[in-house]
Amino acid sequence: MVNILLVCMGNVCRSPMAAGVLRRMLKETGLADKVRVESAGTHTYHEGAPPDPRSQETAARRGIDLSVVRARRLRIQDLDDFDYLLAMDRENYEYLLALCHQPEHWSKVQLLMDYAMDLPVREVRDPYYGGVEGFEQAMDLLEEASQGLVQYLRRQLSS
Repeated sequence: MVNILLVCMGNVCRSPMAAGVLRRMLKETGLADKVRVESAGTHTYHEGAPPDPRSQETAARRGIDLSVVRARRLRIQDLDDFDYLLAMDRENYEYLLALCHQPEHWSKVQLLMDYAMDLPVREVRDPYYGGVEGFEQAMDLLEEASQGLVQYLRRQLSS
């Protein structure tokens, strides 16, 4: 089983949408039973809250239900429990790296957008303080990166 944790700041916008997209793609490719996907926030100000309504609406328009998701804060134990900790942006990437006190954790921390090989964008900007268009743009990036990640996982799991 491959364990993936998607990480943003508050765990109410980007990382829940990313988890929803990735779960859907894993199900569509027959890998859902081989990959566990969760999300967390580095600074979860809304612990226990559902995703932002704009995240839920954006995901729903693409066939993804986030209604059962609840925000949770990143735990130190996550560094051991997950094989990949994929940050949405550099700020959260740096935060994750700062938590890594053991060298074996360093390689687990990556930017999710590193899996979107054909795009020059390396970060998914936080849409929280903007309008609906920011959520749509974030979802477009999350879908691109998730496609690349699923292709990578398919190769890894078949070898």
